[in-house]
Amino acid sequence: MGSLYSEYLSPTKVLEHYNYTKETLDVPQTLSRQVALVLIIILCCAIVVENMLVLIAVARNSKFHSAMYLFLGNLAASDLLAGVAFIANTLLSGSVTVHLTPVQWFAREGSAFITLSASVFSLLAIAIERHVAIAKVKVYGSDKSCRMLLLIGASWLISLVLGGLPILGWNCLDHLETCSTVLPLYTKDYVLCVVTIFSVILSAIVVLYVRIYCVVRSSQAEVAGPQTLALLKTVTIVLGVFIVCWLPAFSILLLDYACPVRSCPILYKAHYFFAFATLNSLLNPVIYTWRSRDLRREVLRPLQCCRKVAGVQGRRGGTPHHRLLPLRSSSSLERGTHMPTSPTMLEGNTVV
Repeated sequence: MGSLYSEYLSPTKVLEHYNYTKETLDVPQTLSRQVALVLIIILCCAIVVENMLVLIAVARNSKFHSAMYLFLGNLAASDLLAGVAFIANTLLSGSVTVHLTPVQWFAREGSAFITLSASVFSLLAIAIERHVAIAKVKVYGSDKSCRMLLLIGASWLISLVLGGLPILGWNCLDHLETCSTVLPLYTKDYVLCVVTIFSVILSAIVVLYVRIYCVVRSSQAEVAGPQTLALLKTVTIVLGVFIVCWLPAFSILLLDYACPVRSCPILYKAHYFFAFATLNSLLNPVIYTWRSRDLRREVLRPLQCCRKVAGVQGRRGGTPHHRLLPLRSSSSLERGTHMPTSPTMLEGNTVV
């Protein structure tokens, strides 16, 4: 085991693995490629800003401190970190890759796997919360907040373990014949294991939503109604967008497992599939701010304040700007969770 970990700092190990799995390592730095890299970095910066605004909105307003919004905030946190991880991955890719040590390569790829795992577990937590709240007609009070935080903490702990398995030893540093083509220091078995786990979790989420849909459409359901259906539609859209964005990447990883080394040229274009998957982190904040008028107002508050301050400074002797109107509960998310219209929660309890 000591010899295995001593290879983690080898400056030639990554080059050896890429030489074995890739037909060529020569990547011409054309103008179109440079423009694409710049656009990807701009996209990732937009992901970071969007999800940061969502997190600030959820944190600063007690109206959004319900179970549903805590889990949406957790999803926004994973999307934000995914944007940061993809920026690092982009800057350390191309010709820079072969100059990395294995431990640097594991950190680069492991961060992406960790954020992906956190997103999947966040979607699972949202599905469980919706099933408990709608199918079981459950009331979350202040005494349940600890349980929700433990669930969020457990999801991140599992994500860290799952993404950290290769650096802990589940890799192909001593077995080139078992290496993945897309991820040349990962074993094919590890890649298959991760994709299988994610697929099982996503299938379980779909089953939960089907059960919830059957409950709210039932005439005997106490919570059935257009407001509940609107909330169900919101979280279903989030799940659907995740599947659409990540299905091509999951498919290319499954193809990677099935193809012998250097036998499937499409695997050398896998970065396009992962770039498309990154759109999911950009679209999520758009979805739940578009569906929630109150959350949209809170997210846009910092931008409105900056614009008003700039307008006041640009005028001589300008009058004080108008105060922002207080939030009103008028969105599908708030109505669907039966939250009070006041920014403060009644007696510390929030019915979801």
